[in-house]
Amino acid sequence: MLKSAKEVAAAPLGVMILGRKRPGFDQEWNQQVCGRAVAALKSLGYKTVGADKPVVDDATIKVALDNLRAAGCQALVMLQPSMGHGQLALTVAQQWPDPVVLWATPERPGDGKVSSCSLVGQHLWGSSLRQAGHAFELVYGDPDDKVLRAELVRAIGIARAVAVLRQAKVGVIGTHAPGFIDLAADPFLLRRTLGIQLHPLSLPQFIERVHAVPEDAIKKDVQRVLDMKLPMRDVTADDLPMSSRVYLAMQELIAEESLDAITIQCWPELPNMIGQWPYLAVTRLGTEGFPVSIEGDVDGAIGSLMNCHLGTGPGFLTDWLEHDRNSIYFWHPGMAPMEMCNPIGSAGGPTLAKHFNIVKPMVVDAQIRINQDGTVARLWRCDNRYHMAAFDVRTVAPRRKVTGNFVLVELSDADVASGGDVPARFDRLVHAGMPHHVILSFSKNAEQLRRLARALKVEWWA
Repeated sequence: MLKSAKEVAAAPLGVMILGRKRPGFDQEWNQQVCGRAVAALKSLGYKTVGADKPVVDDATIKVALDNLRAAGCQALVMLQPSMGHGQLALTVAQQWPDPVVLWATPERPGDGKVSSCSLVGQHLWGSSLRQAGHAFELVYGDPDDKVLRAELVRAIGIARAVAVLRQAKVGVIGTHAPGFIDLAADPFLLRRTLGIQLHPLSLPQFIERVHAVPEDAIKKDVQRVLDMKLPMRDVTADDLPMSSRVYLAMQELIAEESLDAITIQCWPELPNMIGQWPYLAVTRLGTEGFPVSIEGDVDGAIGSLMNCHLGTGPGFLTDWLEHDRNSIYFWHPGMAPMEMCNPIGSAGGPTLAKHFNIVKPMVVDAQIRINQDGTVARLWRCDNRYHMAAFDVRTVAPRRKVTGNFVLVELSDADVASGGDVPARFDRLVHAGMPHHVILSFSKNAEQLRRLARALKVEWWA
């Protein structure tokens, strides 16, 4: 099952230092750099494994990688303080399927001779890995440099995200909503491209599960919802037990099937067959940091899973409702994570209500918070391959308000100048087959997502 961003970050970090069988370069300087590099990683909160002994050939690399796997490492940082054997890049690529973080360190300042050729060595490794089709991230700089440290954290985060995505399992209850054929998933393309396992689940069996939740569990969960002090409009506490049934059934299914993300076919069956929409349950799962999407949007759930492993939380899955030159109005029927909404009890804060269309409980009407940096992103399937797009925005005061969850975002003048205005972007993305859902997260994360797409060999659309 999905681990939190903190749990993923707490996993041991593999570190390999490429040594030399033959003498050469300034080994005293290289030892100093290695010691400072490992100390920097530890100061950033990483528990390092494997930095105690350099690797010099195939045999020592195999032993080192076996030890890293046994320790549960999900990312590998490769240090090359002195330019080492370039052939060993292919040895690592054979035995470590996930991205490698190549950290090139600087020359000794001012001694009048070349001390390490570290950047040259990592350039050689990077070029070789690329030609071998193996993903990597490359960072360069002094261990004490703040910019380098930030780039290192980002690179390690991307490497870990790829590793955990390749072992992930995503459940889909039912299928995509009627007519939403742009959300259809291909389980084998998904497995081939991202490594993710898609697990189809029966909607009728889920409905049976909803009805079978024990009454004592429902009573306890209803009290948890009441303790949230959510205002209600046109609904009462008598409507909460069914919402708790849906929430508890989804939790049970997630645990039973070891799911890392989930999506549900929420209409028209659920409001018609159980008398409620599942959106309060979806909000609660998202608020707890679990990637969940609606309308059977598998790739939307995977996009949320990516966000979680990059540390931004699952985000708000939304329709692209309307736009002008530099702003977009996003809306969805009331299922955003609570932390993305105005505070409970404030103007525009979360309110339990009925859906505007099939007028039944249970949606969570709330305005998405303004004055927040954000990223709009989407992963999708088209032309038998996967694509991804993302761009950074800022949430601003909406010019009008509707029921459900809503927010207005703006692109900066610099973003418009670099990537085109909103109509041009929209035209480009729709012609690339991008589905009608996108994910808004509170972060400036487009560059990290671009690098993740590169590591996953997913086509990128700016």
